[in-house]
Amino acid sequence: MDRRPGLSVRLKLTLSYAGFLLLAGTLLLAVVWVFLLRYVPPNATHSAEGFFPGRFDLIRAFVPAAAWAVLFLLLFGLLGGWILAGRMLAPLRRITAATRKAEAGSLSHRIELEGGRDEFRELADGFDAMLERLEAHVAEQRRFAANASHELRTPLAVTQTLLDVARKDPGRDSGELIERLGAVNARAIELTEALLLLSRAEQRSFARQPVDLSLVAEEAAETLLPLAEKHGVDVEVSGDITRAPGSPPLLLQMTANLLHNAIVHNLPSGGFVRVSTGSEGGVAVVAVENSGERLGEELLSTLTEPFKRGTDRLRSDHAGVGLGLAIVQSIVRAHDGRLRLEAISEGGLRVSVELPAAH
Repeated sequence: MDRRPGLSVRLKLTLSYAGFLLLAGTLLLAVVWVFLLRYVPPNATHSAEGFFPGRFDLIRAFVPAAAWAVLFLLLFGLLGGWILAGRMLAPLRRITAATRKAEAGSLSHRIELEGGRDEFRELADGFDAMLERLEAHVAEQRRFAANASHELRTPLAVTQTLLDVARKDPGRDSGELIERLGAVNARAIELTEALLLLSRAEQRSFARQPVDLSLVAEEAAETLLPLAEKHGVDVEVSGDITRAPGSPPLLLQMTANLLHNAIVHNLPSGGFVRVSTGSEGGVAVVAVENSGERLGEELLSTLTEPFKRGTDRLRSDHAGVGLGLAIVQSIVRAHDGRLRLEAISEGGLRVSVELPAAH
């Protein structure tokens, strides 16, 4: 937005300082006139004791000196105000320079303003914190875009390969080709839907209403029960009524993703998944604990990144698209909650979602 040029803040402060100093000097002279000169007789008097000047004599002697004093105050106010305003606005110039660097795309620069805590220090610290979050968000978005491009390219490349093979071999069984194309297309659709859900959660484009997390957990467990039976995993759901404000579809998707990961990353057979809900101290908690392989701390810290999978022991019928916990993380953030991942010493994982409880 183009705006016409105006006075700088430094010049405005300088004029303000000079104006207040000039006003103070004028008021001082007015006080001298009101409380001193008005009691002096208008004309000079001569007596045996000597000569006593009158009011007009004092005014003729006082006005030139007062004028020079006012002029000195004006010049002193302009010079002193210019210097003081420059020193006071120095932190603001550093903040402006950092803003221009950020506008040019450099998000790694920090102001790191020294000194005590005042308005400029709070502004600089807030700006540094914003730059840090923005830099992390941009880096995360770049990684996500690169991973998404790679993941979306894979089914498209497989589809192109199948079509090329069919074109070169017209006599090949079309039923097998259609079946494989259908599987690849289903995976691409699943990935696209996961990306759309992730974007919706990050944009917080949903209405909030009280949701009973215990009912959500039971519904998710009932939906995924066939998958659990197929892999020989026992699912247990327990807990009291736990209400939290949020989006029912997103919270259901969050719980379903946690259960799905707990099932497919479990033991080959005889594993368990335990889901519990509860609230304490104004916090609603959904916890999902599962048996499985032992997880290292390095792997644990990357599980919520997009397209990261817990283990390589995944079968093609339920491998997913690598967005399960990334979607959970985005949904939790959108609901102003917190996600905790804890590796179980005997093997497996415990995931806890803490959300603000509904009043």
